[in-house]
Amino acid sequence: MSEENGRYDLRMAAAYVRGRLGGADTPLEQLTDGECAALIGRGRQAGIDLHHFKTFDELPRVRMALGFLRSVQPRSLLDVGSGRGVFLFPFLREFPGVPVTSLDLLDKRVDMLRAVSAGGVSSLTALRGDICAWDAPDASFDCVTLLEVLEHIPDVQAAVKNALRLARRYVVVTVPSKPDNNPEHIHLLTREKLTALFEGAGCARLKFGGVPGHLFMTAAAGKDD
Repeated sequence: MSEENGRYDLRMAAAYVRGRLGGADTPLEQLTDGECAALIGRGRQAGIDLHHFKTFDELPRVRMALGFLRSVQPRSLLDVGSGRGVFLFPFLREFPGVPVTSLDLLDKRVDMLRAVSAGGVSSLTALRGDICAWDAPDASFDCVTLLEVLEHIPDVQAAVKNALRLARRYVVVTVPSKPDNNPEHIHLLTREKLTALFEGAGCARLKFGGVPGHLFMTAAAGKDD
């Protein structure tokens, strides 16, 4: 196995390189592993930073979120605060036909994901926006994911309210379950606090689970067709 095969998520990394350098005429799914590896090598030679596409074991909280989504088979997804793609890239691999919108505040994250989309992951749309105020139409997405996001947001109630407005079926949440040293974590959202936030936004159909260090919650938005 080549160094590229062993180190990188071949499809996502190859898409990113094509999005940055051009040459996305062949559908991504038709490329062989060898062709993807060659693209990754070309990107590295061009000085493109590919560290976001290095392979790693799926985190337990990501596996839990994917397991839930597998059970409900979403028809569309809004992923808020996609960051470096820890959840988003596994979702795109497992649900290649599901339209996904990524909403993020950081231009560098949006630019990275737009390159992935331009390079062949056509189901992905990346937008810059604030979940607290984003004015897409009601029930625009089958499911909304807020994974390791709410603890960062000052107006967390506004974020919850808007996520529920945008979701047709479910909102999926993970948050840290214990204090940590991350200065960007401005809330510690316990089960009781999440319940109060979602009930305050008009949703009481909540289910909780978790893995060590993280709380997992799903909220049924109840706007099914």
